[in-house]
Amino acid sequence: MKPDFSKGLLTTVVVDAKTKDVLMVAWMNEESYKRTLESGQTWFWSRSRKELWHKGETSGNFQDVVDLTLDCDLDTLLIKVNPHGPACHTGHRSCFFQNVE
Repeated sequence: MKPDFSKGLLTTVVVDAKTKDVLMVAWMNEESYKRTLESGQTWFWSRSRKELWHKGETSGNFQDVVDLTLDCDLDTLLIKVNPHGPACHTGHRSCFFQNVE
């Protein structure tokens, strides 16, 4: 199966392949999806900068892809990775660390 990019960007959920913890949510366009498949590491589309970004390019916290799975509508991607370090730009292991009060 291939993703459906007809609506633009794919919501992409990234989880740790070993712990199953959700590390981050990002967006992929067709080019970042292709680069992810070719390189074996995650690439995303930055909505704020309007450019491709290779996760870990500046921090060294790359994510090696273990498995990719599409949802039933082919418009959301689940990626299992082996992370080289924290996923969050704040230095936290996961982007999901703030409790709702």
